[in-house]
Amino acid sequence: MASTEARPESRPDTKPDLAGLEAGLDALETPTTAKTPVGQILRDKALPPLAAVALVLVLWQLAYHFQLKPHYQLPSPGDVWGSLHTMWLQGTLLGYVWTSVSRGALGFLASVVIGTPLGLLVARAAPVRAAIGPILSGLQSMPSVAWVPAAIIWFGLNNSTIYAVVLLGAVPSIANGLVSGIDQVPPLFLRAGRTIGATGLHGVRHVLLPAALPGYLAGLKQGWAFSWRSLMAAEIIATSPDLGAGLGQLLENARTNADMPGVLAAIALILIVGIGIELLIFRPAERRVLRGRGLLAGAR
Repeated sequence: MASTEARPESRPDTKPDLAGLEAGLDALETPTTAKTPVGQILRDKALPPLAAVALVLVLWQLAYHFQLKPHYQLPSPGDVWGSLHTMWLQGTLLGYVWTSVSRGALGFLASVVIGTPLGLLVARAAPVRAAIGPILSGLQSMPSVAWVPAAIIWFGLNNSTIYAVVLLGAVPSIANGLVSGIDQVPPLFLRAGRTIGATGLHGVRHVLLPAALPGYLAGLKQGWAFSWRSLMAAEIIATSPDLGAGLGQLLENARTNADMPGVLAAIALILIVGIGIELLIFRPAERRVLRGRGLLAGAR
């Protein structure tokens, strides 16, 4: 008589195991929201740049002490601070900064308005890319200061000259950044967008631009850098009482008067504004884009 063996019955805890596995997978996909201690933030974010600034100041003071250059050519950090303090007491410091920042912001916004549709046109129209793509790349590599003499002749010593130089410096960078971002968009995204009816301007707004956002943001950052550099070049060369005094004018006036503490103070202000715009505007925007794509671990 053949022996009969009991078939293995399903384990009663199978469903709980599957539920636990699913919960574990969900936990892996859920971003952690633990709050970072303030001390760790200060140690990781604030301490390294502060240490770098302190090192630069120490080396600068040593160079001043041992007179690597005569004191009238290389003033001490204290002399430069004294120049900044004097401008603050005179009430002119914020005026210099505001004049340049307002010009730079307005010129940059105008560059975005012009550069964005231009980049879309170059990226999506092959004949346009063949015609003006190399020109945009050439303009991007061209020093902005080269446009200042021509702009002065065209527009005279007024704000139009400054904004023209800023536009010529920033628009190619913004357009090329957008072109680079669009070139990296997978074709599958565009086909999926057409499938759900996202065509024309709707496809550009809801599919193309969001997918190209990292490259576009990089182009915006570079466009701001070119805007700021172009603005300083224009303010240094195109000087007139009608233009108002920005940081570039401050730098040129200090050079004319052989005021080396004033020269270094103006350079420090230009550097501080550039770093401030990066930290307050572009760094948070970049982190937000990376967080939306699950790449925040790479954002530093």
